[in-house]
Amino acid sequence: MADSERDNYVQPAIPRFDGHYDHWAMLMENLLRSKNYWDVVENGIPALASTATQEQKKIYDETKIRDLKAKNYLFQAIERSIIETILCVDTSKDIWDSLKQKYQGSTKVKRAQLQSLRGEFEAIKMKTEENVNEYFARILSIVNKMKFHGEKVTQTTVVEKIMRSMSTKFNYVICSIEQANDIEELTIDGLQSSLLVEESRMKIQCDDEQALKVTGGTFKGRGRGRFGGRGRGRQASREHIECYKCHKFGHYQYECPNLATDVVNYTGFDEEEEMLLMALEGSKENDQECWFLDSGCSTHMCGVKRWFIDLDEQFREVVKLGDGRTLSVMGRGNVKLCVEGRIQIITGVYYIPNLMNNLLSIGQLQQKKLKIIFDDDKCRVYHKEKGLLMTSYMANNRMFPIKAKPVITEAACIQTSNVDSTEMWHKRYGHLSYGGLKLLNQKAMVKGLPELKEMDKVCPECAVGKQHRDAISKQSTWRATRRLELIHSDICGPSTPTSNSNRRYFITFIDDFSRKTWVFFLCEKAEAFETFKRFRLMVEKESNCVISCLRTDRGGEFNSNDFNEFCTMNGIIIYIIIHILF
Repeated sequence: MADSERDNYVQPAIPRFDGHYDHWAMLMENLLRSKNYWDVVENGIPALASTATQEQKKIYDETKIRDLKAKNYLFQAIERSIIETILCVDTSKDIWDSLKQKYQGSTKVKRAQLQSLRGEFEAIKMKTEENVNEYFARILSIVNKMKFHGEKVTQTTVVEKIMRSMSTKFNYVICSIEQANDIEELTIDGLQSSLLVEESRMKIQCDDEQALKVTGGTFKGRGRGRFGGRGRGRQASREHIECYKCHKFGHYQYECPNLATDVVNYTGFDEEEEMLLMALEGSKENDQECWFLDSGCSTHMCGVKRWFIDLDEQFREVVKLGDGRTLSVMGRGNVKLCVEGRIQIITGVYYIPNLMNNLLSIGQLQQKKLKIIFDDDKCRVYHKEKGLLMTSYMANNRMFPIKAKPVITEAACIQTSNVDSTEMWHKRYGHLSYGGLKLLNQKAMVKGLPELKEMDKVCPECAVGKQHRDAISKQSTWRATRRLELIHSDICGPSTPTSNSNRRYFITFIDDFSRKTWVFFLCEKAEAFETFKRFRLMVEKESNCVISCLRTDRGGEFNSNDFNEFCTMNGIIIYIIIHILF
């Protein structure tokens, strides 16, 4: 039985050193740990004292044998050319430390390598021709190298970096993952599996499109045209030809299979007009009380004027649709809707007459702190406090309609107002005075200007426009009541030319109570801190008072951490002057 087990036992392979030290060191350390030799490699052989007991000598001999076995593994893993470059091979620890110093470097070198890896990690992005597995392998290789050099990289950091750097074809997948998952709880393996599933779907869809590609016939003739025939011209490959209708490769626009079918149109781009992306289906008209949740629409839009509970008809914009039409926005206001038995007020809705579809912008709803989840052919809109607001099921045309009955409030009465004729003409002529209006009437300079009476009330706009700013006080509203209660300080310079002792700056300290001034000359601004400490020590001993407050500007010499810490430890309050520009 023992012989059969010995025959079936396979000696573990010793990892050969191939120049990649980090990977080899990890494999070799794992092998030595499994053989119980790692403590000898890591700590070495302890020295044997001259007064050692018999038991200690026995342990020392056993440790030397284990060290020889560890050296044997290292000799088998390292090539002869590398062994010859190692000066000391007495113990396994000497060999290991020499390799580590040679290929991994000192702490300074490791810090430089880590800095390079950080830059590579931040700059890495998925290539267009790269698949998910290749990109994950590339970015996780960098992460493992950073961890080996002592960097703490959390799983959330890697997940966020991958989601930021995926290629553009995965944008909608990343949006769906962000909506359906908590990023802090999402694992790297979970993200990779989701992206692999979507990548396989993309590949299947691409294969189907290639299989269903319309090839079309060739045009024969004697000319040199690009359509082939007996002429000298050769028929070009259609692999890189893009259709201007569906923007797919492999066919021309006149061969596009989508020419005869109804497709979803999107708005074009115009630099002079606001781009409001909205979907439009041209085959059937929509119910007026039906609204569509649209992720491409930037603003809510409605085509029924009587639904608005308030409408600013002075607002104007232009919307250009995908079918070539240009519609004018004739106002903006709020609409009150009854959705699933609950009253909702939709704000910021554009009024566009003759608009076929009423649209709710998902982006505008998210700006209102609403959470929108697409899952299982359903779209649900949640409020943080009120809970579920509305639910929409995907229709056959892959759109999300919502039945919402408008709540129309009829006006209870007709509001009338009477505007003073003199006040109206006063405002029409840019708040012209009554004397000026009277002169226009007497000279018959304006046709239709009636005889006006002087206004009884004062025009508030004219009163505000003629107000004057109060003069700024030239004296301080507060003064110190004792010596050193408040010290003013400032630095002037650099002065040209410098003094004989190379002093280019001078700092002043002014006592607010006595107005006494001290001046100290400096070579550099950095000397301000030491100068203040000397000044404080001098004046506090002379006056038997303590400095309570220091008022300075926002200069960097007064805002250093050392300066603030010193003032805090000595109970000195720092006041910073606010610069007023006139």
